[in-house]
Amino acid sequence: MMTFRQAVQHMPATATALSGLMVSLAAMSAYAGESYVQVGAPGVVVGYAVTVNQKLGLRVDAGTTGIVNRTHSITGVGFDTKAQYNRFGAFADYFPFTGRFRLTGGLTLNKARLDLKSRFDGASSITVNGHDITPSATDYYNAQFKFPTVMPYIGLGWGHQERAAGMGFVADVGVSIGRAKFTPDTNIVGKTYNTYTITQADVDAKTDEINDKIGRITLLPSASIGVNYRY
Repeated sequence: MMTFRQAVQHMPATATALSGLMVSLAAMSAYAGESYVQVGAPGVVVGYAVTVNQKLGLRVDAGTTGIVNRTHSITGVGFDTKAQYNRFGAFADYFPFTGRFRLTGGLTLNKARLDLKSRFDGASSITVNGHDITPSATDYYNAQFKFPTVMPYIGLGWGHQERAAGMGFVADVGVSIGRAKFTPDTNIVGKTYNTYTITQADVDAKTDEINDKIGRITLLPSASIGVNYRY
């Protein structure tokens, strides 16, 4: 599994800018600040927050699930799947009742993707656009779901409010908004199986079938709980 340090090293240059923003916020001694740690999705999250006033707070954080490997069958095709979700976020918290409940808006910088690698073995058959074929072990139908790098975020939560120094409880539920792009990659177009030659239209039909099965994803949800320490 990827460590947090490795995940940070693989983020794009914009993530470095957010890391600098975190340092800048820490230097804002005019405001009360706090550090926090949460677990959930996206995995382990560490962050820093400052209180501007009773109604407004600002935060930056970074989270990672590392890499999760699984094996799945989707529409009759066996896949080795690899999922990863690394995120940096910059948020503004609004406390409508000057209590612990808050509404949150912001931006997330994401490396969120699901890679599918086919498990063809030369013996197992699959159905493509109504035709049964038996791909060889050297054939492949791979695909990738990938979310946009920059996505707006909306959510709600508990904690980070103005209060005395010490430990506290924090929680967040929200979504980053953006459509995941599905990109297939295959070498079976033009090959003949059982006297039938696969066309691009056949592959497109299989792509639509897999895409519909997984879902046309437009939201990247997150939910986490944790603790903070206020200085």
